[in-house]
Amino acid sequence: MAPATAAPVVLRLEGITKRFGTLTANDAVSLSLGAGEVVALLGENGAGKTTLMNILFGHYSADEGVVEVGGLPLPPGAPRAAIAAGVGMVHQHFTLAENLSVVDNILIGTEPLWRLRAGRGAARARIAALSRDFGLAVDPEAVVASLSVGERQRVEILKALYRDARILVLDEPTAVLTPQEAEALFATLRRMVAQGLSVIFISHKLHEVMALASRVVVLRQGRIAGEVAVADTTPAALAALMVGAAPAPAQIAPAPAGPARLRLRGVTTPNEGARPGLRGIDLTLAGGQITGLAGVSGNGQGAIAALISGLARPEAGSIEIDGREAGRGWSARAALDAGIARIPEDRHGTGSIADLSLTENAILERFTRPPFSRRGWLDRGAARRFAEGLIARHDVRCPGPDARIRLLSGGNMQKLILGRALSGDPGVILANQPVRGLDVGAIGFVHAELLAARARGAAILLISEDLDEIMGLADVIHVISAGRLSPGFARGTKTAAELGVWMAGGGFADAA
Repeated sequence: MAPATAAPVVLRLEGITKRFGTLTANDAVSLSLGAGEVVALLGENGAGKTTLMNILFGHYSADEGVVEVGGLPLPPGAPRAAIAAGVGMVHQHFTLAENLSVVDNILIGTEPLWRLRAGRGAARARIAALSRDFGLAVDPEAVVASLSVGERQRVEILKALYRDARILVLDEPTAVLTPQEAEALFATLRRMVAQGLSVIFISHKLHEVMALASRVVVLRQGRIAGEVAVADTTPAALAALMVGAAPAPAQIAPAPAGPARLRLRGVTTPNEGARPGLRGIDLTLAGGQITGLAGVSGNGQGAIAALISGLARPEAGSIEIDGREAGRGWSARAALDAGIARIPEDRHGTGSIADLSLTENAILERFTRPPFSRRGWLDRGAARRFAEGLIARHDVRCPGPDARIRLLSGGNMQKLILGRALSGDPGVILANQPVRGLDVGAIGFVHAELLAARARGAAILLISEDLDEIMGLADVIHVISAGRLSPGFARGTKTAAELGVWMAGGGFADAA
């Protein structure tokens, strides 16, 4: 056990226990944070990280234990009290109003509505000073919809700083950033820490933890599994502490391209608000290969995913499945009939229905077909057996197949969706952010499943904002930026920095 920080303690969670029915999410968890310190909070899916941070922020009340900020106890279940005490949080998915300006987003909630305009000039001056002091360059009058992902993250951090945050919780802060943007964020965080800000850093990217944090606290099954100084550990040791054993890296041999299972030819789609449509792209998914699609969120990945899964049709160009054009009858049902499986990007919004059970969610895309439908009647026994098989095979940690899926952690929800998609050996697999929010052990399992599907001859499109995942898994890599698609690059022929240039649009200018 590493010693507690020698710096003055600004945050202390002592003996935090939180139960949900028979499930103990946090079990006597104690954690401290010093002034000007970065503590990484790690743990596998369902380990209790999110619950612990929700207790800190006042979204949940602990059954036992206390939270102290600056030596004073925080009242339980009071988010305003946490903010007033100087606690700020930047979520993985930004909480910004895209139709408002930067300054309006920062000011919302800080003043009564009738006073916002009166103090706007002083607010702009303060935002400009914070931007200058912490290297968070952003135009205060810019509409958020016009900003890049990296700029939006700066706005989220400025929101916290404007409210005088002295403790900042960052939840997977680099999940949607290019390598260049991630480096800029780390430079900003180091500057902020040097000026006394304290940071709790939640990430599954262990190399980032090693680069930024001074101390690591690991949760496993709701308890503290270990605490260690970064100088005294390694990524492999942290992985073992998180999941009980260091996962073996996937062994990926080169795979020759099989027959084309799906093609997009000259496909164009309309813009969706500030999000660009596709601009005459050509994409081939070959059997027995994983094709990676890298890019900053919002550059056309969603349009490609919607086309492949039958949720949209092209404005121009065509979709071909096994050499046959899909035509005007292309739909979600047609995509399923054609053997296309999908792991959607938004597991909450489009991948599941929160108040249905795990069993009902397991058969969402096939409940009208055998073996789940017999002469128009749902065979609940067959459905339950199918769900139990998915739960066992994919290690979905849950109260049982009859539990509501909203009770699961995001990672365990993703495991069920993965199992649903891969069952039946589909010929084409759309894997859209398949390991977002998963722990290192679960990531290895998902990757192994995708590689097994590749070995069976499936054509897989892997859409991810994690370049490490793309570069480690994909046989062919495309980059998408502002609706334009790069040529295909074989694995190992481009560095992360070179792909980052394409992600920012620079490679397209060179190729023009």
